[in-house]
Amino acid sequence: MDEIRIGLFGLGHRGIHWLQLIQKIPGYRVTAIGDMFPTLHERGQGALVEGTKVPVYSEYEDMLNDPNVDAIALVVRAETQGAMAAQALEAGKHVNAEVPAAHRMEDCWRIVVAAERSGKIYQLADQARYAGHFQAWKTMVHRGDLGKITYCEGEYIGYKGTHRYSQDWKTGKFVDIDELDNYADVRPSWMLCPSIHYLPHELSPILMILDDRVVKVTGMGTRVPSYTHPEIQKADIQVALMHTEKDTILRMACGYTIPTPPARDHHHHQIIGTKGHVESGRTSRDKPKMWLADSQMHDSADVDWRRQQTDAPQEVLDSGHQGTDYYVHISFREALLENKPLEFDVYKAMDTAAPAILAADSIDQDSIPLDVPDFRPSEARPAGQMPTGM
Repeated sequence: MDEIRIGLFGLGHRGIHWLQLIQKIPGYRVTAIGDMFPTLHERGQGALVEGTKVPVYSEYEDMLNDPNVDAIALVVRAETQGAMAAQALEAGKHVNAEVPAAHRMEDCWRIVVAAERSGKIYQLADQARYAGHFQAWKTMVHRGDLGKITYCEGEYIGYKGTHRYSQDWKTGKFVDIDELDNYADVRPSWMLCPSIHYLPHELSPILMILDDRVVKVTGMGTRVPSYTHPEIQKADIQVALMHTEKDTILRMACGYTIPTPPARDHHHHQIIGTKGHVESGRTSRDKPKMWLADSQMHDSADVDWRRQQTDAPQEVLDSGHQGTDYYVHISFREALLENKPLEFDVYKAMDTAAPAILAADSIDQDSIPLDVPDFRPSEARPAGQMPTGM
């Protein structure tokens, strides 16, 4: 294979961004686009490079049956997105899927088994793990600068307004609470899933830095509906407490219905070890912080870490999310065209997805602790087989 013939399914905001970006990266050729909402097709066609004409599909299965499609860029946000990724792998297509990976444990297992059986590449396109400050923290942790890591935090708390929780099923348009009576076929959008499901941006980079996996999780959350907007059937805050294989405690929090200052960084992370700690800034005025126990530091020092990597060329910086969007497509390309091992492989992707799903399950079961399975093949589960009881 000397180029990736890719079909992109999902022409919402992120889908159009992906479509425009992929066409700028050597090694990709868009050979199909699609969305279940035909009203979005024209927008997708308008995002193609001038003169490009490709099939446009409303039915996902039709794209999977297209012999001119080697890989699927799956840019959908839906309860079924995990099953859709597995379906593409089962059809013999490589998959680069937007976060989150899945909303059900059954779909996590289906993705893993389909990837094993087909030999195709699955990548969860979490761009956060490529941020410059996480790369710096990874180097520090692996050098031992922070000692034994005992505790980490990650949170994504940002206000999404009131217009993303219902969707017109004829046009795909998100409908604000105040406009619901004006639409005949409105259904709940994916945003009504448990907030803690949308955890990859917090958990993925932390597990990368630690080279670790979660083995046990418990969850807690405020009541449903929202206190801020009682019309929204969603908890304002959900928190997962996790224990890793290497004996580190993680606290992860997600919430999207509580107003927050516009200048606040919605993402926050902290890593604490026996020899020091690092922490990201919380507001536009804050700098990230670092303290090292053995360096005669009386207090934490400001460090100019950013999401963008210091050596990123301009085409990377222009890709979105301060340049990190570029790297998910480069790593996918290198895996397919150069046979380069995928650092964030299907097993690590499920290490990220499963704890989030189980945290929500724990909340529904009075916060009982739940064990997180290891998705890697073993004597009990040979590659290509579903685990017993699934």
